[in-house]
Amino acid sequence: MNKPITLNVRIGGALSEFVAANVGDQGAYENVSEYVRDLIRRDKERNEAEQFQRLKAELTRAFAAPEDSYGALDAEAVIARNRRV
Repeated sequence: MNKPITLNVRIGGALSEFVAANVGDQGAYENVSEYVRDLIRRDKERNEAEQFQRLKAELTRAFAAPEDSYGALDAEAVIARNRRV
C-alpha cells in the first residue's frame, strides 16, 4: 500500500466560508480532512465513471459496425498499428 501523504492547502474568502459551513456541528463532516478525503474519493469515482462511459461508447460503436467492416489481423499487424498511434 502507498504511504499516506500530508497536504497543506490554504483557502480564504468564499471558499473558506463554504468549507466552514460543511464542517463541524452544522456541517456534514466532522473535520476538514474528512471533507477533503470525501471530495477526492468522489472525484476519483467521477473520473472512473467517465472512463467507463467512454469505453462503453467505443464498444457500442464497434459492435454496431457492419460485419464486413472487420478485417483479420495478426499480432504483427496489431503491434505495427499501435506503434503508429
